[in-house]
Amino acid sequence: MAKEKMAANKIKERGRSDRIFNACVLLISIVVFLIILYPLWFVVIASISNSDLVNQGKVVFLPKDIRFYGFKQILEDSRIWTGYANTILYVVVGTALNLAVTMPAAYALSRPDFRAKNPIMMYFVFTMYFSGGLVPLYMTVSNLGLISTRWILILMVLVNTYNLIIARTFIQNSIPNDLYEAAQLDGCNHFRYFGQIVMPLSKAIISVELLYYAVYHWNDYFTALMYNSNSDYEPLQMVLRRILLLNEAFSSGNGGVQGGYAQSSADQVKYAVIIVSTVPILCVYPFVQKYFEQGVMVGAVKG
Repeated sequence: MAKEKMAANKIKERGRSDRIFNACVLLISIVVFLIILYPLWFVVIASISNSDLVNQGKVVFLPKDIRFYGFKQILEDSRIWTGYANTILYVVVGTALNLAVTMPAAYALSRPDFRAKNPIMMYFVFTMYFSGGLVPLYMTVSNLGLISTRWILILMVLVNTYNLIIARTFIQNSIPNDLYEAAQLDGCNHFRYFGQIVMPLSKAIISVELLYYAVYHWNDYFTALMYNSNSDYEPLQMVLRRILLLNEAFSSGNGGVQGGYAQSSADQVKYAVIIVSTVPILCVYPFVQKYFEQGVMVGAVKG
């Protein structure tokens, strides 16, 4: 009887400890969430508030003197829409090519009967630690005739080694080799097996790869900065960079210093551009969220 009572007390104490622990985790999560959320919320309210009030620190939680001047200027500027069109093109075409190369390569490198997989994988991993440098890379791109073309903005990072590793690991750990042997008995070759069996079973990792590559293409400005001088091919991030760092005037102009905006107008435009350039890529997450954690965890178990 005493032992049962002691065991019950231990269970009760353990339950109390679990509740305290869960409460602490919940509290910390809420605090971290608010710390992350507030800067995003501040950008939203600052984009529709009087910039003078924002600079004076009077805009804290709610917008004041609401005006939509920044969004109006963005809608009227052709460079924003050209940048949007270019970026969407680079994201769609670039991501499709990334997946078209990464997934077959990951499948080939996951095959136990592919003898050269380890040496080839070593060459991929080597690029994660060493590179030829910016000048040789620029000379190579120039010799290929890709300077100031759309293709350099699409093909610059055709395969990311980290993404290749997690895709290869996912296929290697999640799709048993016995499945290929059974398919081979039915007359299935590697191409058919990869297209009809491996790809449908790899939806989780494909979603993760799609998100990684799409975010990279959406945020990439360095490639355009280094290898492109044609304003017609500029992605949205280059337009954003000019507005945020150089304070260039829009086509309509506003009488600012050296062709830029007055400070009260420029800040509002900057915050509005941040929102316009960030919201589309955030809309992608809900569609791949259910696959994201599964794909990352399974693909990163071991390399």
